[in-house]
Amino acid sequence: MSTSSSTSVSDRSSQELWASQLNKAYYQDDQQAKLMHLRAEVESLLLQLQSLKEQRLSADCQEQ
Repeated sequence: MSTSSSTSVSDRSSQELWASQLNKAYYQDDQQAKLMHLRAEVESLLLQLQSLKEQRLSADCQEQ
């Protein structure tokens, strides 16, 4: 399971780097700031979902 997490984190980092470079060319500073804030919120929500998923899987394993 850690392998898939490592891969997705690596892929996400690559995508963020690419998107960051792309955004520098197309967005004004205020729009970039808003976009970065939204990305941070999305990342936080994804981490919360992953945590909930792990908790549920752990609870399911303990029930069995």
